[in-house]
Amino acid sequence: MPIPFPFDFKKPDYRQVFEWRMERLQRIRQHPEMLPALKAFYRDNPAQFIIDWGMTTDPRNIDYGLPVTIPFLLFPKQEEWIHWIMDRRENLENGITEKSREMGLSWTAIGMACSLCLFNREMVIGFGSRKEEYVDSTGDPKALFWKARKFVETLPVEFRGSWSDKKHAPYMRVEFPDTGAVIKGEAGDNIGRGDRTTLYLVDEAAFLQRPLLIDAALSQTTRCRIDLSSVNGMANPFAQKRHGGKIPVFTFHWRSDPRKDEAWYAKECAKIDNPVVVAQELDLNYSASAEGVLIPNEWIRAAIDAHIKLGIQPTGIRRGALDVADEGRDKNAFSTRHGFLLNDVDEWSGVGSDIYKTSEKAFGLCDLHGLEEFRFDEDGLGAGVRGDARAINETRKTEGVRYILATPFRGSASVFDPDDEAVPGDNGQPARINKDFFANAKAQSWWHLRKLFRNVYRAVVEGMEYDPDEIISISANIKNLDKLIIELSQPTYSINGVGKIIVDKQPDGTKSPNLSDSVMINYAPMDTTMDIWNKLGGQ
Repeated sequence: MPIPFPFDFKKPDYRQVFEWRMERLQRIRQHPEMLPALKAFYRDNPAQFIIDWGMTTDPRNIDYGLPVTIPFLLFPKQEEWIHWIMDRRENLENGITEKSREMGLSWTAIGMACSLCLFNREMVIGFGSRKEEYVDSTGDPKALFWKARKFVETLPVEFRGSWSDKKHAPYMRVEFPDTGAVIKGEAGDNIGRGDRTTLYLVDEAAFLQRPLLIDAALSQTTRCRIDLSSVNGMANPFAQKRHGGKIPVFTFHWRSDPRKDEAWYAKECAKIDNPVVVAQELDLNYSASAEGVLIPNEWIRAAIDAHIKLGIQPTGIRRGALDVADEGRDKNAFSTRHGFLLNDVDEWSGVGSDIYKTSEKAFGLCDLHGLEEFRFDEDGLGAGVRGDARAINETRKTEGVRYILATPFRGSASVFDPDDEAVPGDNGQPARINKDFFANAKAQSWWHLRKLFRNVYRAVVEGMEYDPDEIISISANIKNLDKLIIELSQPTYSINGVGKIIVDKQPDGTKSPNLSDSVMINYAPMDTTMDIWNKLGGQ
């Protein structure tokens, strides 16, 4: 179980943790017969072992009057990541982990590897990085194997066993004599050239010099490879695999770290002083260096809980929007809004399902959130939702359940309100109307979403006057918030040969942004004048 008391990661009280651990250690020493069962439990629960007994180091603690060597208490996202790794290993499949900088992932990975090797016989775990000094360098705390030696040597002897730094931790290798397990390191083009491994972790995989050589080598080395990296654009195999949809992905966004907040983010931005690096290394934006990013990340951040920042309450329509996936790699996505406030986004796989079941799920989500209606993407497979929604509403009518309006959205169709102004005239230049400014309804709707984010940024950050009906606010409680933020800043825009705006939601081979697609559909500037008649006709 986790520690049995609240712990503040921003203002940690390590004295309480040390006292808790000492009390447990005394009980173990008084009752050594407990150890075999405890070790058997830790064999499959490395995250709990780290929480119970692991130590880590942070030299920066000196600045705050804290000890440098401190209890290694995983925050929830770190613990979740270790469970995710265990699932990948059990399923004998690879995985991708994308991360913001300074998330403590190196320590977490090393702590997990040491914990597994302490209790699992003859396990072999490999670590690879593009430079040798990142894996092992005598006396350098930056190196992974320095961390491994430190982790094991600070454990109670009951768990450390006969391990000795001098005997069992040679260069690029940490051995565990009581189990015969080993952690080994490799670097550069030599990654994957060694013996077979149970699990292999590649650090900063997006920055490897010759990644295809390493891919070939590791394919014969392990059945479970985990690539970890911060973002380095799209021109590398890490990014292409991350967006390929065939490999499970885990996202470590800085917002998942309870030690970090907007003040930390602002300080890091000032320290880095490069918007592309900030977008990639902090915000996990693969399109940061691309031209024509449609919705800048800073606009999206300004929208998070904007209604609270501005002191206003949402009013108006309660609506959902469904982005329909096929039965392959994409997922169905459903967003819910109340007026300007985006309440929630949800996603689920279409594998083993069909469009009717997807439609039923959408109706269920409408009931769950008290929505009056939902829109659905009618292009492609979504065309089947129209008939399914009609059938479901007929069934609901016979059962005395309320009617829910389902309205089709077709991004490939012509623009809404084609003769209205898209850009007002200025300095003698005539106004540009919608049909002359946008290539299709998709481009117009994404551009409208961009305008809502621009308006909220101006209101929250620049203090400009605003119309509450012309902004968007995103609830900070959305469970998929990290993924949504990344997806919203992915699309780019350009001008086609006849001068119209076109939007590319999947630039450079990125994965379809299903969550943000559903948000775009939800806020699309569609003509709603007939909705009331459709509702009355269905009831």
